[in-house]
Amino acid sequence: MTANGWLQIALYLALIAAITPLTGRFMTRVFNRERTWLDPVLRPVERLIYRSTGVDEAHEMRWTEYAMAMLLFSVVSMLLLYAIERLQYWLPWNPQHLPGVPPELAFNTAASFTTNTNWQAYAGETTMSYLTQMAGLAYHNFASAAVGIVLAIAFIRGIAQKEKDALGNFWVDLVRCLLWVLLPLCLVFSLVLVSQGVVQNLRPYDTATLVDPQTVTTTGQAGTTQTQVVRSQVIAQGPVASQEAIKELGTNGGGFFNANSAHPFENPTPLSNYLEMLAIFALASGLTWTLGDMTGSRGHGWAVWAAMAFLFLAGVTTAYWAEAQGNPLLTAAGADQHVTALCPGGNMEGKEVRFGIADSALFATVTTDASCGAVNSLHDSYTPIGGLVPLVNIMLGEVIFGGVGAGMYGMLVFIVLAVFIAGLMVGRTPEYLGKKIEAYDVKMAMLYVLIFPLVILTLAAVSVLFPFGTSSLGNAGPHGLSEILYAFSSGTGNNGSAFAGLNANTPWYDLSIGLATLVGRFLMIVPMLAIAGSLGRKKRVPPSSGTFPVTTPLFATLLVGVVVIVGALTFFPALSLGPVVEHLLMLKGQVF
Repeated sequence: MTANGWLQIALYLALIAAITPLTGRFMTRVFNRERTWLDPVLRPVERLIYRSTGVDEAHEMRWTEYAMAMLLFSVVSMLLLYAIERLQYWLPWNPQHLPGVPPELAFNTAASFTTNTNWQAYAGETTMSYLTQMAGLAYHNFASAAVGIVLAIAFIRGIAQKEKDALGNFWVDLVRCLLWVLLPLCLVFSLVLVSQGVVQNLRPYDTATLVDPQTVTTTGQAGTTQTQVVRSQVIAQGPVASQEAIKELGTNGGGFFNANSAHPFENPTPLSNYLEMLAIFALASGLTWTLGDMTGSRGHGWAVWAAMAFLFLAGVTTAYWAEAQGNPLLTAAGADQHVTALCPGGNMEGKEVRFGIADSALFATVTTDASCGAVNSLHDSYTPIGGLVPLVNIMLGEVIFGGVGAGMYGMLVFIVLAVFIAGLMVGRTPEYLGKKIEAYDVKMAMLYVLIFPLVILTLAAVSVLFPFGTSSLGNAGPHGLSEILYAFSSGTGNNGSAFAGLNANTPWYDLSIGLATLVGRFLMIVPMLAIAGSLGRKKRVPPSSGTFPVTTPLFATLLVGVVVIVGALTFFPALSLGPVVEHLLMLKGQVF
């Protein structure tokens, strides 16, 4: 560990704290339909969209209607993406003449991008045409991110309003999110990325002649070997910057290239790397300010932010420490893992030299905190404890800032549970910002919390019992279990990152992870919106001496405790058999 590494981590959190009021205040104005400086340009466009689609801007929806509109929009969008993937060979903007995507993989990808998961069981540069990347995947990056944000706004409205059986209008919220928030930010950020060297074009791939030809020996399925001299290299390119911007700002994570943000065309410089990490938290963190603004309690918004920030710091500190310590087996083998003027020290396996230990550990923590899934290093190559951090971040429910919107409404569900527990402690009916938390609310919150581990642990158990699951493993033993746990946690948690030691492009994993992404997104949204609708209909009661304040360090501490305990009690046995056992065996000299 170095002073420079700690400085970068501290600066990162300070910048996120500074960005939070800016993005949060702007989103408050947008979703409260207050005037913004973009109105003269965007309001005419917005009205035209409503007139052409028949949307009544003044119509307010109950939570059931809001949920139905969201589900219908998502179903149609998913079917459209599936069709584009299957038909891409005959569609334009396919200069490499890439074939249609196979059915199972097309389903997995369509489900993944519709749910803001962006799990990729394929190499983008050899599988998806330019049209699929832009009209299919990049479109869903915008749409799925916008859906997450407006669902969080609907939940916040339910908390803020008084005796009102409506949460807003899904179509209006969606349009305003796209026009006012995501499109302007991504336009600016795309240009910034281009200035750093991120590629943006529609040219066919280039072929370069190698200065130093390479002799390559390959082994076929029959065991025969073939030797050939490679004299050229195909250099993939395309409309990368435009997808990279929404990939980070929308916490999508789906990379244009297979190497994702470790690829120099997606993330060429240390500055672009830092900006991309800031973009991942920018909107998710801002929603904590929006929560405080819309509910009239900015202190509560900052208390929620503080709880998230504490969990983030705990994760990044652990990951940085573990990776900086390195692997003792490499030291025994003669590798120098000490920090010197010429050596970054620590475990550099699977990491880009231009980013190093600190920025790799920071990126891994940020992307799994925010359900983004973008990666600039290979999580499969981390030390057992270093790899434990991204896995635990996802298993806690993706609420440490979380995906845009999804992290906010996930944390709000945990807040309902925390307030309920506080009420039990003092023997009073629990209240949250003047709303009484009753049995129905707690039942819906527990349903939301239980769906997540049920899907992960069930599918992981099936995968370790049968050859169709274990045959895809890149490693045996506890590390193999971690690969499977990570895959289903990432899919169900709508994260999209992977340990990458697992071959997930098989019929079983394509179908099961695709199903997990759908359940982890939509089946959990329904009880969340039910809580929002219930809170919106309730009267506000004035605070009393027995009311548990939700603006204090005590509340933030309780909230952290509830999040950690729920995750620990649920997943600790599985984690003990995976990364924890692997760490102990590593200390004894065994690797997997």
